[in-house]
Parts: sequence; structure tokens; C-alpha cells
Amino acid sequence: MYWCKIAGTEAEFKAIARLNYETFVEEIPQHEKNAAGRRVDSFHEQNTYLIVLAEAEIVGMIALRSERPFSLDLKIGKVEDHLPDIGKVCEIRLLAVQKAHRNGRVFFLLARALSDFCCEEGYDSAVISGTTRELKLYGQLGFRQFAEPVGKGDALFVPMVTTRKQYGQSVAARLQTRKKTFFPGPVQLNKELANPFGEEVVSHRSAAFQAVFDEAKEQLQKLASAKPHFLFGSGTLANEAMMAQLAQLKTRGLVLVNGEFGRRLKEQAKRWQLDFDILEEPWGESFSLGKIEQAMLQNSTDWVLMAHGETSTGILNNFEAVAELCQKQKAKLCLDCVSSFGAVPFSLQNVWLATAVSGKAVGTMSGVAIVFSHHEIKPGEFLPAYLDLGLYADEIPFTLSYGLLKSFDQALRAYPERYLLLQERLNLLKRKTKDWPVIAGDFPTVMTFQSDKRFSGFLQAAQLSGFELHAKSGYLREHELFQISCIQPQFENDLELLMKFHKTYETYIAT
Repeated sequence: MYWCKIAGTEAEFKAIARLNYETFVEEIPQHEKNAAGRRVDSFHEQNTYLIVLAEAEIVGMIALRSERPFSLDLKIGKVEDHLPDIGKVCEIRLLAVQKAHRNGRVFFLLARALSDFCCEEGYDSAVISGTTRELKLYGQLGFRQFAEPVGKGDALFVPMVTTRKQYGQSVAARLQTRKKTFFPGPVQLNKELANPFGEEVVSHRSAAFQAVFDEAKEQLQKLASAKPHFLFGSGTLANEAMMAQLAQLKTRGLVLVNGEFGRRLKEQAKRWQLDFDILEEPWGESFSLGKIEQAMLQNSTDWVLMAHGETSTGILNNFEAVAELCQKQKAKLCLDCVSSFGAVPFSLQNVWLATAVSGKAVGTMSGVAIVFSHHEIKPGEFLPAYLDLGLYADEIPFTLSYGLLKSFDQALRAYPERYLLLQERLNLLKRKTKDWPVIAGDFPTVMTFQSDKRFSGFLQAAQLSGFELHAKSGYLREHELFQISCIQPQFENDLELLMKFHKTYETYIAT
């Protein structure tokens, strides 16, 4: 198994020195031979080395650095004199792959890892002193010559540069293998759900569009026991439309917060200048019905706003119990179901308003935002038209993508069987990660883990090796957490590869 990481141990640096010697002394006569059979680069202390391993053996490497002067600066003068619009730049050096592993796989893995790393570090471009022997190889990375060659004989080098755009159009970018993603959204599309985006455009005023629209509405109403209103946007848009309806009430409410998405609801309510109190529990803790009831009685609460699926901590909040309490107090319950809808069956029978999206658990592309209701919603005289649910009650007031709607409609046809599929996937994930530092594992589509010292290194190596775990969101970084979701279409196969990679990584760092 080939995989990639950032070099950081003395043993790795010794192996790099050997590969450096084999490539740039014995194969390319750039430096003098020595008895040790190793060559430590003159910029070694400043280099960041990306290495590719075959199980536990380093078989490929590339180095980058940003400290000036570059080695290329010393050869041709400051590179900015030749490339005035270069932006934030790094120098790429020491591209080397063992002869026995020059099969293309190591090169393309190294290229993708380098691209990902450079983007993470905010580099706009990279320069390299390209040996004339490998100009075709550099071209596959998007490099182009920008100055006259330097050196002589077998050690003749060509100053070359690539940018994010050039790399994106390169052979290496086009031939990269698919990344294995474990995000809780957005979702990669399988062929069936991707096909509608390639079909002929259909007007949202046509009978054909209306037929798909009506079918999707009917399926949603069966799943949620509530009337859906379609908007064209993200879950945040759906929540904004819900806030707009609360603003129409001009009454006092209560916002419940026990994670990142409850916090976001609170911030949205502030922007709408709603009149509300806040009941906040520590992240990951369930709400106390006693506290909620007490807060409602003390403040004459007319509405309650909460997140159902709090994926930031892996909590599925018990909205049914809160709904009963709201009925008792004659208050209106509003739910953010963006992460929970399609993940687990539930009824919105006793909920005033609730939001959902086409992406995430449902399994197609994000872009259709839904607000569910039971009551009649009339247009608001002073609401922004795009957020006014009263305009969406019985028609399609604004442009909606046919391809997106049809893909969503097809995704909904997978229910109710998809509920069982997601549960089976979650059970598989639990079995495979039973020895991992789990924080929350009962959310229907995602497990949350503690990113301790051992796993922080694993996360970086996993990303460089083509495994995308959910770890970069600010709230996850702040709490040192990472997540694995089971909603992606090739989850089972990708999980097997991830666990194989984890075993390889664990064995390697233990030696």
C-alpha cells in the first residue's frame, strides 16, 4: 500500500538522505560521491519533506521551502524579476522516486499530496529547477519554463513555474485517483443521481417540471408528515426563511443551544433582532426538560427554536419531548433538521416549522432548501421576497434547477429503505472503530472522535494519502475532534481502505 506523510523522524531523514544520494549523486551527477552513500541537502533544516511509503519503506519524496533566497534565486536572480505576479511562492526541490517504484502511482500520489499541502499553506505558485531529463514529468505537473536554462552537461536545469490554475489543468490533476471522502456533506453523487444534471434544461414553468415537483413534494410529505416549501439554496437559507416567519410573530421565544448548530441558530436569531432568551447546555449534553419548562414559564415563551441533529457533538436532540412540552405551554416549536432529515425517520406532526436540505443524509447535491409547516403561511408585506414562505405556498415563484430537483426526487425514492442502509453503515463503522477514542457514536450518520496526539498525525497523513475525514471545521479544531460520516455512496469500500491505511500507519509509527 502506498501512502504519504510529512517526514519528521530521524530515521525518515536518514532514508531521505539515502534516496537523495541515489538520485542526485549516482543517477544525476549533480554532486560528488562520498563513502557514506548519503547526501543531506544544503537547505535541509528549512525543507518540508513529503514522502511516499510502500508500507514502511520510503520510496519517493519531494521537498518544499519558502525561506529566501531560493536555490533558484541564487542561479538566476530573484524569481519575482521574471515573474512579477507570482504571489505567495514556494520552491519545490528534490523530486525523487526509487527506480523500482516508478510506476506512476507514486508520482501521482506525491503530486496530489503536494498540491493539497500547498493549498493548505496558501501558496499561489511554486518554482523548480527542472532537470532536462524530466521535463515531460514536470510538464505533467503543470510546470512551464520561465527563464533560460542554467548549469551545464548532465547538470543542466530549467527554471520552471506552476500555479494553482496550471496544476488544476495538468495531466497529474486529471489522472488523480478519486479521494475517499467521509464528510457529513456535501455528498458525492452516484451515477443515477448525477445523470439528471446532464439532461436537457427544463423550464420551472413547464408541465414536466411541475410533475417532478409534485412528486418530490408528495414524497417529502409522506416522510415528514408536514407540507414542504421549496427554496433554492443551502440549509442556512431554509433557516433564514424560518427566522423570517418568527419575526412576523413579534413575540418572545427561547433558543436552545448545546452545540455548534444551536449556536448558529442563536446568531441568526440575533441578526433578525428576534426577542428571545437562551438556554445553553455544555456541548454534547442533552437538554433538561425541567430547565426548558422553567425558562418558558418565567419568560412567557411563545416559540422554541432548536437543532434536532447536532452533528458537531453527535447528539440527536429529543425534539418529540420538547414538542409535547410546547403543546402543553401552547408554544410553537421550530426545528433545524438539516442534518437529521433523511438520516432517521421522524414525524413533524407537532412541529410548527422545520428545515431540511437535499444534500447530507438524503444523498444528493445540496441546493434544494426545504421548510416544513402545517399551518397556512401568507405573504409578508415587508419580508424579502426570496425569504417569504407565503410566496412559495402553492407555486414555484422563482427559478429552480430541474436537474437538481429531479436528482432530489430520485434520491427520495430510496426511502424508507435508506434508513436501514444508513443504520447498517453506522453499525459497521462502530465495529471497525471500536478501539478509537470515540466521543459520540449514536448519531444516525456520523461518529465523532477525539483528535489526540496519535490521531492528529494520522489525520494529516490520511489527508495527504487521499482520505478526507471531517476535521477542518473551526468548531472541530477548537474542540480537537474529527468525524467520519457514512452518507457517501461508496462508504463500505472506502471504509475498508481507510481501516487498511490506519493499520499500516499504526504499525509504522509503532516501529
